[in-house]
Amino acid sequence: MIDAREFVLRDRALARVFEAQMGVKSRSLRQALRRAGRRLPRHLRKQGGVILQAQQLAGNPKLARQINMREVDQAYAAITNHLEAINVADERKGRWLNLAGIVAANFLIVVAAFVLWLWWFDYV
Repeated sequence: MIDAREFVLRDRALARVFEAQMGVKSRSLRQALRRAGRRLPRHLRKQGGVILQAQQLAGNPKLARQINMREVDQAYAAITNHLEAINVADERKGRWLNLAGIVAANFLIVVAAFVLWLWWFDYV
């Protein structure tokens, strides 16, 4: 059986991993999962829900017996493994390339609209 203090320690450790790998600053795992949002795969968000439910049950000694520790440990391991596998530099480079692509596409659209406008009014 696990007590609530153990969940708090694991919660803080996982929140630090969220901050280091995803840039999500939070005080608790609940807040980190909410802020990570859709950047975290659906099955890992469900695993986070398993952990949060176990934390609630751990606060009550009688309900704490209902916690399936194997499932909770697997949830912690799955989330931690996923977060540690993230390449932060590659993610950052991908965001910059995505932004550059959006700017280039918008520039091409504006230039095409301008040429079309010139053609429409017989300036070309």
